[in-house]
Amino acid sequence: MGKKLLLKNDHIPYIHKLSVYREHGGYSVLEKTLKTMTPDAVVEEVKKSGLRGRGGAGFPTGLKWSFLAKPEGVARYLVCNADESEPGTFKDRYLMERHPHLLIEGMIAASFALGANTSYIYIRGEYFYVARILEQAVAEAYEAGILGQNILGTGYNLDLHVQIGAGAYICGEETALLESLEGKRGNPRIKPPFPAIEGLYGCPTVVNNVETIMAVVPILELSGDEYAKIGLGKSAGTKLISASGHINNPGVYEIEMGITVEDFIYSQEYCGGIKGGRKLKAVVAGGSSVPILPADLILKTANGEPRLMTYESLGEGGFISGTMMGSGGFIVMDEDTSIVKNLYTFARFYHHESCGQCSPCREGTGWMEKIIGKILDGHGTLQDIDLLWDIQSKIEGKTICPLGEAAAWPVAAAIRHFRSEFEEYVTKPDSIKDIKHYYRLQN
Repeated sequence: MGKKLLLKNDHIPYIHKLSVYREHGGYSVLEKTLKTMTPDAVVEEVKKSGLRGRGGAGFPTGLKWSFLAKPEGVARYLVCNADESEPGTFKDRYLMERHPHLLIEGMIAASFALGANTSYIYIRGEYFYVARILEQAVAEAYEAGILGQNILGTGYNLDLHVQIGAGAYICGEETALLESLEGKRGNPRIKPPFPAIEGLYGCPTVVNNVETIMAVVPILELSGDEYAKIGLGKSAGTKLISASGHINNPGVYEIEMGITVEDFIYSQEYCGGIKGGRKLKAVVAGGSSVPILPADLILKTANGEPRLMTYESLGEGGFISGTMMGSGGFIVMDEDTSIVKNLYTFARFYHHESCGQCSPCREGTGWMEKIIGKILDGHGTLQDIDLLWDIQSKIEGKTICPLGEAAAWPVAAAIRHFRSEFEEYVTKPDSIKDIKHYYRLQN
């Protein structure tokens, strides 16, 4: 069994309640941190740990914290990005539902490190019931003197608010989230200025993912140096993976980074192999916005080395023969999966969720959905495949936020690795089962 840090108490009934959480050591790390460490020392431990953002980008967390501007007399904010809307990703929901006080403990420790006295958890609108769990946990913490004035008698003050979003994927982008939190339409901001300089209400702000903030607690418990020994190289620590698709054991798994992809898919400890004994066809390793890889490239790199569950190994080969760790939304597809149908589902999603601010994304996502639908309907041409390629290339790198890339990369990778499947829909439409798929989705 791999080492568990965030899910080590997962087996304990009612661990979401404050009394049970404290019985098992909850908030002891926070109390020690507030009483014996300085804010700069906390930042330094997070730097030493090698913790990288668990929301998708994988940027070093301690380095991000160190960018925070500290003008005299100006408020600073910490915002937790709990707007988990990436298709295939559900590990933050699980964490908040089962371990809300671990998130609160991490929020207080991180806010202390950043010099923030007001912090926010911005949660996806569809997670309404999870928001209620968080709100109850926050209320328990206030009542116990763990939030508010003079936390645990240390003199540190923090107010923590839970804000429910309105169900927009775009608000997972940190500046769109900040716009929404301010009560405005959730459109991404042009950067610079970055949030660390001018974020929430024009003040210096750090935005971190749920899993990232929770990881601060075991880092402070173990020390940054000890945490860095877990995992492999620059992929330090553990990572939560949302495993779904054609596997025997779908669910949320905490892995030590560095295990092989093959072990993760076929080990009984994790995914338990492909359902029904069928063959592996492809994997989307980090949520719908990362490139899909066929079986041969997800199990081994282009150099023939075993592919590992690390940021570096999954990314080896770039987007020609590699992919990304992303948010850890691990979607497994068996030999009977239609890559074209799967891509159409993704394309519909990104077209629907585009905020429309940038014309390449606003227009391009719509055209990609229409063309893939046309191919699925049996009326596509070989030129349509080339047109799809051309459209995605005109979106990537030409938008304010990464949603453009998120829409373009799945299309590019699907054509790159499975072009023959697109061609079969064009040249042999009568041999493709379920030809009315497109119309059923539309109606």
